[in-house]
Amino acid sequence: MHHEIHPEIRVLPSPEAVARSAAEYVAECAGAAVAGHGRFTFAVSGGHTPWAMFGRLTAEDVPWERVVLYQVDERIASAADPDRNLTHLRESLGEAPAEVIAMPVDDPYQADAAARYGALLPERFDLVHLGLGPDGHTASLVPGDPVLEVTDRFVAITGTYQGRQRMTLTYRALARADRILWLVTGDDKKAPLARLLAGDRSIPAGRVQAAHSLVLADAAAA
Repeated sequence: MHHEIHPEIRVLPSPEAVARSAAEYVAECAGAAVAGHGRFTFAVSGGHTPWAMFGRLTAEDVPWERVVLYQVDERIASAADPDRNLTHLRESLGEAPAEVIAMPVDDPYQADAAARYGALLPERFDLVHLGLGPDGHTASLVPGDPVLEVTDRFVAITGTYQGRQRMTLTYRALARADRILWLVTGDDKKAPLARLLAGDRSIPAGRVQAAHSLVLADAAAA
């Protein structure tokens, strides 16, 4: 059955405030998950706001040795490439001893690598963080890409977008999220955010299914 559950939204004055509020929310989710079942499974997208969130999160009281981080998406690029989300994720984590399950994007057999990553995903994610592009994309689910129609796999390879192919979780994998945290900042996000909140399925972000979604947006986006 298709239930329309609209996301809850909290508007904060600035991107910094979004990062701080996100860090508090993630710390809360982590504590509850670890208390509930011994670990916290968290899938993360790239972007400046989430990296700022991780910077703040390392100061919060988080049971890091019970945290398992997955990637929502990643550019197909070599390990040293500064465009890789993983590079920034590791930098923002600093010394925090979380386990990071990285997408195997440097494997030349991309379809096999995607299937292998799909097999590593948990049955449920405690939390999935998503961003929102000015074009309404989320993860690497971009308008018009064949990956939007993939229903038989958890992880797929996109066509070329902004000069690169990406490995991404599909809608089927995102549907395993108990909670989704959307971080949306900047005035170029006004239009897609309004559409997301209205449940507009014509943008890729509007097709993400979740039992519980929280949007943290800055004033510029809202």
